[in-house]
Amino acid sequence: METFESLVRSEFAPKNTYLNTASSGLLAARTVAALRTAVAAAAEGRPTDMFGDVEAARASFARLLGVPASRVAAGASVAVYSGLVAASLPEGAEVLTAEGDFSSLVNPFHVRAGLKVRTVPLERVAENVRPGTALVAVSAAQSADGRVADLPAIRAAARTHGARTFVDASQSAGWLDLDADGHDYVTCVGFKWLGCPRGVAFLVVPQDLGALTPLFAGWVAGERPWDSCYGPVEELARSARRFDESPALFSYAGARHALALLEELGVDRVRAHDLALADRFRAGLDTLGHRPVPAPGSPIVSVPQLGSRQPQLSEAGIEVSHRAGNLRAAFHLYNTADDVDRLLDALS
Repeated sequence: METFESLVRSEFAPKNTYLNTASSGLLAARTVAALRTAVAAAAEGRPTDMFGDVEAARASFARLLGVPASRVAAGASVAVYSGLVAASLPEGAEVLTAEGDFSSLVNPFHVRAGLKVRTVPLERVAENVRPGTALVAVSAAQSADGRVADLPAIRAAARTHGARTFVDASQSAGWLDLDADGHDYVTCVGFKWLGCPRGVAFLVVPQDLGALTPLFAGWVAGERPWDSCYGPVEELARSARRFDESPALFSYAGARHALALLEELGVDRVRAHDLALADRFRAGLDTLGHRPVPAPGSPIVSVPQLGSRQPQLSEAGIEVSHRAGNLRAAFHLYNTADDVDRLLDALS
């Protein structure tokens, strides 16, 4: 049986010090091979079952988040699914969001006419749920600085006041122990911590489908898709598949293998690995006199006033992000202690 380290090394061989998973994750060798095979088959006119890839990816994502596959919709964009949830809310409904959260999650609620969007600091979301709040929409981990939301407290407050919860797991699925079953809606892109190609996103809905109207339903949303190609769809899928977008098939051909790799590695082991590297970086920053944004339990480390160093670091072969004036480093399964030390040496 392969160890965690040997399995990772067999799948990843970055040519630089890549610490930018919060922007985009690296593709595993098996994912790249699957993409090449799918593209070659399309070029040669050979039929392949890429819709089968969609179903395999859906099932794998469902297992990773601990929900039935029947509750998972497959698409391409968090913004589309945020718009779907926004459209389901009644006129005048209040939506509670966190300050500075990612726009793909929150903007659809602002552009939907007739909603009352209230924004508060992330640490105060739970205490600001009140009677009349219809929905709490928040990222499990913040894109800008890695801060992790207190999801149990938010969920408890929402239940007390009869509000639904909508969680964006784009910066957390793949390393965070996320209780997706405890929330009404969970959405996530696949190209960050899940290691999928771009063009993959998921939406988890309640077993009763959460009172959502499948506004963009096409033929793939039919209970029998191949019998739903012409005219109105006679019967929508009885599962969350009624909320599927027409899939980016090549992306899903790779996604099924990326998600399978995460299942093999185990999210618990990935989390322990990622957080150990992030803590090593935080300790090194302390010796250099830099204080990162407090984000305990997160593999995303954001350092104020160092964002301008990003171009220089990139030239040196170290990839990080410049976000809101901060230097953002993100540590994932293919990173090592040597990567951390190289970044610290460059900053010293």
